[in-house]
Amino acid sequence: MDKAKQLGEEKVLKLLLKFSIPAIIGMLVNALYNMVDRIFIGHGVGSAGIAGITMGFPIMLVIMAFSMLVGLGANSLISIRLGEQKKDEAELIMGNALALLVILSLTISSLGLFFLKPMLKLFGASEVVFPYAQNYLNIILLGAVFQSIGFGMNNFIRSEGYPKKAMLTMLIGAVLNTILDPIFIFIFGWGVEGAALATIISQAISAAWVLNHFLRGDSLLKLKSETIKIQFPIMLKIFAVGSAPFAMQMAASLLNAILNRGLSTYGGDVAVSGMGIVMSIATLILMPVFGINQGIQPIIGYNYGAKNFDRVKETLKLGILGATIIVCIGFLATRLFPIQLISIFNKEDVELLQFGTQALKTYFIFLPIIGFQIVGANYFQAIGKPKQAMLLSLSRQVLILIPALLILPKFYALQGVLMAGPVADLISSIITGAYLVKEYKALTNKQQKIIKSQPQIS
Repeated sequence: MDKAKQLGEEKVLKLLLKFSIPAIIGMLVNALYNMVDRIFIGHGVGSAGIAGITMGFPIMLVIMAFSMLVGLGANSLISIRLGEQKKDEAELIMGNALALLVILSLTISSLGLFFLKPMLKLFGASEVVFPYAQNYLNIILLGAVFQSIGFGMNNFIRSEGYPKKAMLTMLIGAVLNTILDPIFIFIFGWGVEGAALATIISQAISAAWVLNHFLRGDSLLKLKSETIKIQFPIMLKIFAVGSAPFAMQMAASLLNAILNRGLSTYGGDVAVSGMGIVMSIATLILMPVFGINQGIQPIIGYNYGAKNFDRVKETLKLGILGATIIVCIGFLATRLFPIQLISIFNKEDVELLQFGTQALKTYFIFLPIIGFQIVGANYFQAIGKPKQAMLLSLSRQVLILIPALLILPKFYALQGVLMAGPVADLISSIITGAYLVKEYKALTNKQQKIIKSQPQIS
């Protein structure tokens, strides 16, 4: 069966497993980048090193945001064009995406390096933590182009119908990072700089793997010199569709900056380090949900373009079910083994263990409903409705969470910082539910109209 055509004909559950499982593995592996860095730095440098990476995390999220803006925006358009049997247009979109990824990432690197010191001060980095954050980010920013190409272009491999190859892209980089981290940190004694160098080397290898697929591999879409240039109408379409995940990541960057400043103000460096560990665990739990998102996106996009609305609804329901199972497992783990999870990063710092355990239990109170919220917001992006997708994404990361982070600590100090997340999780899930109920009814009506318009066989 044709790699793209299978999206509209193969059994949905089988198709979902085929696309989501490799994506889940890939996203889990991708989560190991920062988690492995924090684990090795926690044992090789100490809690101040973890706090340094945590302070720099908002800047790393900006790099990821622009990769998502282009990568996921173009990916949705490519899936829909393939569903409409317009291969040439899909290739043109991909070429434009590559040009945008390179230009934007180089711009971010330049600006980031120039404004790094004042930004870290603004985020609340103490005199102890500042050198670790600066030394780590100086190297990460230099390799931003590798992360952007590897992450952004990898989405297109999945849309073509090669989910296993897309998984390998991330697997290669994460395994290499895990090998290089202990070598650079413990053997060479390079500390946080070693962790950063291991990361960008790994991302460079992943980027080369992706580009080779579209230049020399057995890809459906091919990179051609005449398509690798920016055409403003295409760029605007990419930005429009990718605006929801972009806004969510930029909001996450702002959120992390506000969160770090609040933690530093009310809890000091230990609170920053402890919350950095909690965020790593959150990433590990939620990355499989984003993997499901990546798995269902081409299925939903293709079938929405082909007007197979029953398959769209079935894919959405299965995606929500899978995501809910994953977050419930993560929730149980944080209830049963909180101390063990924190001690993976650092066993010696008693104060860090105490705060980390408290933060883990508090921050994940409403974790079981988050899978539904994330998949629901992603659904609107997959069908090319960026306004709804942006609203639902921002409802959790900006519209509710940031005000909560600014208001609650004034009344409840450090506990208010920790409670802001659960408050946003609950309210945003309710809003997402309301939107999905309305959309589900609309899909049902569209399908009924198609059935009625078909000629009746007597």
